[in-house]
Amino acid sequence: MSSVSQRSSGLVQRRTEASRSAAADRERAADGEEAESRRAEEEDAEGDSKETRLTLMEEVLLLGLKDREGYTSFWNDCISSGLRGCMLIELGLRGRLQLEPCGMRRKSLLTRKVMCKSDAPTGDMLLDEALKHIKETQPPETVQSWIELLSGETWNPLKLHYQLRNVRERLAKNLVEKGVLTTEKQNFLLFDMTTHPLTNSTVKQRLVKKVQESVLDKWVNEPQRMDKRVLSLLFLAHSSDVLENAFAPLLDDQYDLAMKRVRLLLDLDPEVEASRTGANELLWAVVAAFTK
Repeated sequence: MSSVSQRSSGLVQRRTEASRSAAADRERAADGEEAESRRAEEEDAEGDSKETRLTLMEEVLLLGLKDREGYTSFWNDCISSGLRGCMLIELGLRGRLQLEPCGMRRKSLLTRKVMCKSDAPTGDMLLDEALKHIKETQPPETVQSWIELLSGETWNPLKLHYQLRNVRERLAKNLVEKGVLTTEKQNFLLFDMTTHPLTNSTVKQRLVKKVQESVLDKWVNEPQRMDKRVLSLLFLAHSSDVLENAFAPLLDDQYDLAMKRVRLLLDLDPEVEASRTGANELLWAVVAAFTK
């Protein structure tokens, strides 16, 4: 009898130790992510004096804007949801959002809920508005649901208040304030439209060069070694149907190589990539929402 109780107590002890060890691993990973987000914000702040700092949303919009005309293509119906995906990743990279823990039964990225990790203001009105919605919503929603809700693509009238309105116009105004765009009025026969032509071509050229180099000169075969912001930009620019604009100036052989490498990224399994050490799960959940 005593040997049975010793065995059972030993089993309980081993389970307790295993659960403690798993909890410690999760805590270390969370601390690592937090430190990384703090380090990224510090680096961004240092870089502010050298060059204009843009959010992922602003970068995607800038790639989609026609330089002289100052508006995105009328045929692009992907950029709206793409910009909402940008917001979720931006908040994830800044340490404000995370996915709920897996628990004992491993859930897929698209079934896990988005949780508020920190409600500290970001200094960006659009991001803070999205963060407020996510924090106050109970029960929590998935990444796919938030992209639809923030875009206003829902049949539930009780959830229409989650829609972020005039996102492109508000982002364009941010870029005007940063000295990248200017504001003009254009007459389109039946109506007048506010447009935002490019005024600082250096910022746009730097952005295009960054995108091109990430799949050409600075290409690394392992996505986990890529800068998370650049990786996110490639995925979201493709999902927003504006990546082609960055590759248009390339020579034919460079264009083919760039698209081949983008295709390699799109063929990755987000579930596998999210499970790697140092991966940002929310980033890969957004990727899964657009690629699956």
